[in-house]
Amino acid sequence: MEDPVVGLHSPDGAVGEVVIGAQEMQDPGPDIGVDLGDTAAVDAAHAEAVRRGLRVVYPLTDEPWGVRRFFVEDPSGTVVNVLAHIS
Repeated sequence: MEDPVVGLHSPDGAVGEVVIGAQEMQDPGPDIGVDLGDTAAVDAAHAEAVRRGLRVVYPLTDEPWGVRRFFVEDPSGTVVNVLAHIS
């Protein structure tokens, strides 16, 4: 990843990751993020969210820092960043 993103990975081989982006990358800001592992899974999750009529608050996007993602709001109002790294 490139500036202004900070990516922190688990020393045990990427079993955990924290990504901190610049404020302008987070509008609207997600409450939580879920890495699905591959972009096909992100596409499938997006299609399912749309099919169910969930509110997509950030469109399906390939970000320049190397992730494919979208934000969806759950019924309680929590905004979830659904993503995977682009290989």
